[in-house]
Amino acid sequence: MPAVLRLCAAAVLAVPVAAPAVPAAASTVTDGATADGTAVDGAAADGAASVRGRGTTTVHTITVDGRERSYRLYRPASLPANAPLVVMLHGGFGSARQAERSYGWNAQAERGRFAVAYPDGYGRAWNAGDGCCGRPGRQDVDDVAFIGRMVERITGGLRTDPRRVYATGMSNGGMMAYRLACDTTIFAAIGPVAATRLGGCPAPAPLSVLHIHGTADRNVPFDGSPGTGVARIDGPPVPEVLAGWRAAAHCGRSTLSGSATVTTALARCRHGRAVGLITVKGAGHQWPGGEVVRDRADPPSTALNATATLWRFFAAHPRV
Repeated sequence: MPAVLRLCAAAVLAVPVAAPAVPAAASTVTDGATADGTAVDGAAADGAASVRGRGTTTVHTITVDGRERSYRLYRPASLPANAPLVVMLHGGFGSARQAERSYGWNAQAERGRFAVAYPDGYGRAWNAGDGCCGRPGRQDVDDVAFIGRMVERITGGLRTDPRRVYATGMSNGGMMAYRLACDTTIFAAIGPVAATRLGGCPAPAPLSVLHIHGTADRNVPFDGSPGTGVARIDGPPVPEVLAGWRAAAHCGRSTLSGSATVTTALARCRHGRAVGLITVKGAGHQWPGGEVVRDRADPPSTALNATATLWRFFAAHPRV
């Protein structure tokens, strides 16, 4: 279904209140190491509780298509060889720093012993397809090349496991995770939150997917109707999005579990993959279990810890 987006000052409220193959493209990529030695203590960055850990955050830059792009990389105190890598994509008007503060991935990385990359969108948004979102959408910024190059660089530098690279994102970031899954073969699994798929995806590579969505999300509605307010996103209904991935991964029927508030529909697929949808009843446009960092979007649901849930799913589904 075509996506309609009108992006203004309040755009996609994605700030919660809140190596591998890189696809062939015409993109020009060069390395820059201007900030490779900039370490930020993981326990003190911005004073946020969710950032605390014994590891360190370093800030890096690379040049893609003539644009200097940046990302933050969290390395836990204990990182084994061939560790997994999680790419956390902030939402519209968010940032790498905000995502690091808001979603608790650093603390999860300490427990799970994996690295976390937080890339910065160009103009605080991602080119997720169909003109979404903001400057990246209007200027057709090659975010696929940027993130692919970032993953390649991290995998080569930290010696992380290319079979265990995962992408997750909030809102516009979750939409970008879907685009990465459509346009690359880098990722073993993705975990979009409060997102939808924009643009065509005619032949996606089979991979595992766990999508988390609130039934009361007005910005990216669960049923696929146009979003209300300033941002109007008209994408497929969330169940329809997941049906496409079940077909690509050759899955069986979904089985239901959970409670009246949090329901999981999970389908087992060929080669150990899985495609699932977690529905949070009454939750709005938010990251369940995240922190409140701005008071004009929906409050995070306390019925689910999205970060811990996604990590358990990722850990169980390497690339096959």
